[in-house]
Amino acid sequence: MDLSYIINQLGEDRAKYENAVVPPIYQTAQFVHDTVADMRAHVADEFANHVYTRGNNPTTEILRAKLAALEGAESALVFGSGAAAMAAGVLASVRAGDHVVSVAKPYSWTKTLLRKFLPRFGVAVDFVDATDTQAVEDALRRESKLIVLESPNSLTYEQQDLAAIAKLAQARGIRTICDNSYATPLGQSPIALGIDLVAHSGTKYLNGHSDVLVGVLCGSEALMREVFAGPFMTLGAILAPHDAWLVLRGLRTFPARMAQVAETTSHVVAFLAKQPKVRRLYYPQHATYEQGALTRTQLKAGNGLLSIELDCDLAGVDRFCDALQRFEMAASWGGYESLCFPVAGVRDWRGYENQATVPVTLVRLSIGLESADVLIADIAQALAHV
Repeated sequence: MDLSYIINQLGEDRAKYENAVVPPIYQTAQFVHDTVADMRAHVADEFANHVYTRGNNPTTEILRAKLAALEGAESALVFGSGAAAMAAGVLASVRAGDHVVSVAKPYSWTKTLLRKFLPRFGVAVDFVDATDTQAVEDALRRESKLIVLESPNSLTYEQQDLAAIAKLAQARGIRTICDNSYATPLGQSPIALGIDLVAHSGTKYLNGHSDVLVGVLCGSEALMREVFAGPFMTLGAILAPHDAWLVLRGLRTFPARMAQVAETTSHVVAFLAKQPKVRRLYYPQHATYEQGALTRTQLKAGNGLLSIELDCDLAGVDRFCDALQRFEMAASWGGYESLCFPVAGVRDWRGYENQATVPVTLVRLSIGLESADVLIADIAQALAHV
């Protein structure tokens, strides 16, 4: 199944909606049934039928089909946020008495779920340096049921050897889940490498317009039905039909956006690598990246997310970020607009630097659809304030 077919045609039966090019928004809470027998059949398999929009809806159904195909999965579910998608995948995989192994530095709300929420219900969690597959294996116990991966992560871009970890997990009957938000389905295929569940914050590159919160969970139909019958329907963190329609619109330009962003980023990275005020550059496709061999075998494409560690004090970080004119300051990434996120923006680190898990002078840059020369000029003038 080729990419253009997935983006433009898959799941879209235009004869059902007056041959309109764009699918309609089925903005309805519920669906009627012609007979009691019909209702009984639909309720018996709400995963595949339309009963109540909390479960399934024709607009979200189109989106689910496309996202599953992009990831090479049998099925997908969509949620109201990436955090909800990851939480559903985790909660469906563990119960009291189980043990989870996680990467050391997952996304903040994934870490909160694992470190603060799961232990309240009798689930133990260990965080390990999963760049070392042996460290993951050494952390496993007889009661281990899930390995949580995020490759690369979204601040310093550590990767895990997904195929190797999937192999050791499968040999022990342990489920794996990987956050693929950074790489996107165009850059990495965790399911093809043996991972069971793939999660996304579709708010980022998949939608790409900074106007929708959306989470995605992909896997086998059996696993998606398990999640659907458990945390998906029980907790109700669904994606509204209108938001699903907006994501469908965003997907139309997904490959084109990613190609332009990657091209622009290559020029920005080349500029940053030569700047004396940049102590360290974090970008998986750059020659200085420590896991370059894994990048070449596991990542198929670059994107627009990178980080720089500035060679200055915290006041210098403030001056740099405050001076940026074309990079807006915000917490997210992956939209059409270029953004900066300083670690110094989450709290006053003075006197607490040793408590940070990443350098406090680190600034993440998300490259948008602006031209490379405009962004480079903006960074250059901001660096002059450091």
